[in-house]
Amino acid sequence: MSYVYAVLGSGRQGTAAAYDMARFGEAKQVLLADLDPKVAEKSAARVNLLLDREVAHACRVDVTEPQQLEAMLREVDGFVSAVPYWLNPRITTAAIRARASMTDLGGNTELVRQQLLQSPQAEEAGIAVIPDCGQVPGMGTSLMTYCMSKLDRTDEIIMWDGGNPAEPKPPFNYILTFNIAGLTNEYYGVAHFIRGGKHVEVPTFLEEDYETIELPDPIGEMEAFVAGGGTSTMPWTFEGKLQTLWNKTLRWPGHFAQWKAYMDAGLLEERPIEVDGLKVSPRQLLHRLLEPKIKAGPGEPDFVVVRVVARGVKHGKPCQMLVELIDRYDPDTGFTAMERTTGWDAAIKAIMTVQGDTPRGVHPAEIAVPPGLYVEELRRRGFALRESFDAR
Repeated sequence: MSYVYAVLGSGRQGTAAAYDMARFGEAKQVLLADLDPKVAEKSAARVNLLLDREVAHACRVDVTEPQQLEAMLREVDGFVSAVPYWLNPRITTAAIRARASMTDLGGNTELVRQQLLQSPQAEEAGIAVIPDCGQVPGMGTSLMTYCMSKLDRTDEIIMWDGGNPAEPKPPFNYILTFNIAGLTNEYYGVAHFIRGGKHVEVPTFLEEDYETIELPDPIGEMEAFVAGGGTSTMPWTFEGKLQTLWNKTLRWPGHFAQWKAYMDAGLLEERPIEVDGLKVSPRQLLHRLLEPKIKAGPGEPDFVVVRVVARGVKHGKPCQMLVELIDRYDPDTGFTAMERTTGWDAAIKAIMTVQGDTPRGVHPAEIAVPPGLYVEELRRRGFALRESFDAR
């Protein structure tokens, strides 16, 4: 059987998702949709060149126009939304009306929870929707549930993750491989964790949560600190079932102090302030100044780390399960590690929704995605996962 897929937003992550669905999803066709037809055409041409077949096709779509969007989605079995996160609730509505299964790259937990409210309508339409996919949450979410599936009872689950330049350059030692609005959205506000069996909100960038960890050579020491969004809906799903759930972001040393200074100066605030008679949003100003300085260039090598530790009980004995994935820029395809881990996670789950491996309705990844099958699909794509199991 063959399927028609689509990607909304034909940028970095969208192109990676389209490539993966075309290669692994029994695709008859993949539509690359974008407001800018030239961007869509470039993306489709790249996918076709990599796969040596005419499977990807470009089209212009304005996702803010419901009728236009729904007309396009009626032609597809499933799709990935790779547009800014604030558009996903209305795109979910369009997917239901068009009866097209959907995954998205998320980016805001409160909006994801709004999407979940549309589950009855999606189930009635016979489609599956999995929001908040990508590197973390997304890949991280499914690797956490995979670890949990290996234990008879899980008490504590923790995750460290991050995407960083393989060759850090001062003064920032960081490269941006996605929209800067997604980064500042993660850095500002609170993270949702479980502590003592209860859902708690933890402010980002707290100094008392800062630590350093050692990763395998040649990476070495990295900083770990609290940023928002990484656990997505898991604290609500597992409240009362887990005693502890948290995650921290990994960066090269110095990043925490730099961004803490920006935050303390008020540069991540969104409310406009008056400057010489003009209203200026500090965050938008930061975006405009900083993004050109840290945006990743073509072929700039990066790496992604997702390390998950689950502690609990197996066969009546205390034990610990560890899964670690380290991925790097692929010079053969030109996809960065962040594109591979983000776009391919959304694509894997989009393929699952179309092929009937997930329940109908709108469900988070920790409920919808079979963890064992997900890990099989990661390995099928060449991701190297290190697993260890220690009884204590």
